[in-house]
Amino acid sequence: MAGQSRKHRGGGVNESSPGASLLFSRGAVIATATMFGLTYSLSAGLIAFSLVQQGRSEALIGANAAMHAVGVLVVAVCLPRFVAAYGIRRLVIIALGTAATVLASFPALPFIVLWFVLRLMLGMASETLFVLSEVWTNSLSSESTRARAMATYTAALSIGFALGPIILSLVGTSGFAPYLVGAGIALAAAALVASPKVQVPVFDEPVTGSPLRFMRLAPVAISATMLNAALETSGLSFLAIYAVNLGWPEADATRLMSVMMIGAIMLQLPIGWLGDTIDRITLVVALAMIAALGALAWPFALGSPWLTYGLLFIWGGAFVGIYTLMLSVVGSRFKGTELVGIYAAMGLMWGLGALLGPLIAGFAMEWSRNGLAFFAAAVCATFAAFVVTRGKRPT
Repeated sequence: MAGQSRKHRGGGVNESSPGASLLFSRGAVIATATMFGLTYSLSAGLIAFSLVQQGRSEALIGANAAMHAVGVLVVAVCLPRFVAAYGIRRLVIIALGTAATVLASFPALPFIVLWFVLRLMLGMASETLFVLSEVWTNSLSSESTRARAMATYTAALSIGFALGPIILSLVGTSGFAPYLVGAGIALAAAALVASPKVQVPVFDEPVTGSPLRFMRLAPVAISATMLNAALETSGLSFLAIYAVNLGWPEADATRLMSVMMIGAIMLQLPIGWLGDTIDRITLVVALAMIAALGALAWPFALGSPWLTYGLLFIWGGAFVGIYTLMLSVVGSRFKGTELVGIYAAMGLMWGLGALLGPLIAGFAMEWSRNGLAFFAAAVCATFAAFVVTRGKRPT
């Protein structure tokens, strides 16, 4: 099977390892995954607010945000080689330290040219955390528990995404405080990862090939990554606006995003349990169809608050569950540094999905009042059809 011939030392953690060491390891990888989500959600809104307060134009704000994607691209190309040379622990600590330093530097260096450089560095750190936390989580699981392990990982990602807006609501968007809170959390995560009790996989053999090669090896996983990013960022960007357009009060409409994220967090473990029990690809198709039909039901459900809450809770869990299961499938099929290359390509395409999703959803909402629902249903149904046409080819 592709990728399984790759030799690597320490690529998995023995389930019989001492309980305390394994517990520390799981805590460290969860902290790393949470920091990726937090870095993305905190910085996106906070930096945009800061630039608005400086009187900067929307074009400049958008250009600054694009530097995050440039940083992702740079690291996605280089990271597989860095893993073999420097090791996962060192790279994660460097990324967390970089994220902390960069966040603290934004208010300390109020020069717009430097903010472009800082945003680039933040994107590089964020991508490193994203990819290596996936590889690390995979190493902590056996085949019988892989889907549940990846479910814990995606739940941690969602918690990180939810923490960003919570921090901003508590400490505000002005001054040093929000930046320093994010930096402090990153440093705490770095201290946990540095503990000698934490086990990390070690890959001795450098990877060969470009991101395009890895995309060809796992097209379904790449598509699932883009789907997850497009839906998550579109939902966070437009769900409240969509509800307001249908007559919801603004305060109630913003609560819908929290309901969606809570579903994305709480339903991952049940989905992971199912993924360790039944065929994962079959379950992926089922979740994609549930997400498609659920999105089509939005225009009708939004007439009732409780029906809307229940629907969005399930919908959030379903579409994030697709990504959870595809991470498990990739972890089962690929090993060693080739797995790092696949996850790096998935991280790159996450950035592309996060860029294209809100753009297309915005056009859809201009075309129709229910454009967001139609967009979400269309991409989920298209993904399900793509997986079905692949037949027995799992990735």
